[in-house]
Amino acid sequence: MNRSTGKKSYEGRSVTVTFEAGRCRHAAECVRGLPEVFDTGRRPWITPDAADAERLVDVVRRCPSGALSYARVDGGTTRRETTEET
Repeated sequence: MNRSTGKKSYEGRSVTVTFEAGRCRHAAECVRGLPEVFDTGRRPWITPDAADAERLVDVVRRCPSGALSYARVDGGTTRRETTEET
């Protein structure tokens, strides 16, 4: 975990998911959307390979706070970067 930013990355075969704890507003969109990937009772709590890459990307994009971001590592075309809130 990068202590200065509170970011931690979870690498999968197709998608790497990054979580920034300080931005999370606990809306639980991720947990409701893909409980097989996002399980707060498990460590690590994010397992990107537990779901299809497209489904995972869709759920990460729904994160209302921007605490979740992703990078396609399988040659996929999309990437979401978080930006600072103003």
